[in-house]
Amino acid sequence: MTDIPRAMTGPRLLSSGNLRQWLPVAALAAVIAVAYLMGLHKHLSLAALAENRDALRDFVASNLVLAVAVYAVLYIVIVALSLPGAAVMSIAGGFLFGWMLSVPVTVTAATIGAIIVFQIVKTSLGAALADRAGPMVQRLSRGFAEDAFNYLLFLRLVPVFPFFIVNAVAGLCSVRLRTFIAATVLGIIPASIVFALLGSGLDGTIDAHLAAHQACVAQNGIEHCTFNLEPSALVTPELIAAFAGLGVIALLPIGIKYLRGRKPL
Repeated sequence: MTDIPRAMTGPRLLSSGNLRQWLPVAALAAVIAVAYLMGLHKHLSLAALAENRDALRDFVASNLVLAVAVYAVLYIVIVALSLPGAAVMSIAGGFLFGWMLSVPVTVTAATIGAIIVFQIVKTSLGAALADRAGPMVQRLSRGFAEDAFNYLLFLRLVPVFPFFIVNAVAGLCSVRLRTFIAATVLGIIPASIVFALLGSGLDGTIDAHLAAHQACVAQNGIEHCTFNLEPSALVTPELIAAFAGLGVIALLPIGIKYLRGRKPL
């Protein structure tokens, strides 16, 4: 009879350990689900910015420090919860604060939010999957980790890769924190500058869209017209191509390393 409790102790401890290991990911997933169910992401739009631009500018003019702090906290939350609004926030930062102030705040806030996701995935999902992964998966993970800086820099520079996915992949591959931070900061600076500059010149775009909307209402009635202003309307194919070119440059060291490592036939 004394052997039964001892036999059950191991599984119980293992189960408790697994619970603690998965708790951060479960908590993050729950908060993300609540945020989406509450529809918080629907308020992160350029249309909402356009409709409230005068009130927002008055608030910034009267409470600059508080406004910057609120902007930074909101940006951290958006990134950590993977809400679709980082580009809108970057544009709004340039619109409200000017690019010289908004860029360092945006880069800092985005990096903090990314670190939160990275650390949660690394300490829970990453550890769990590493224990269960096969040899091939482990080799792929090691290969990513060996050139983590260049891979991450590429993924950050090319804006087609979702920010949240890049954070999670880095956590799953057990990238070093300092490498993750360095690649994240350097990788998001170009896009942060571009979006902030787009925001600083947003007034003309808003006025043009408002004029088109008013013309539509006058001709067709308000029920047939919607005011819609999306970040995609500001991003040109040439801009995306420029980011892709920066991403290719980031991968050059990996390509050179591979070519040097190849044995002659």
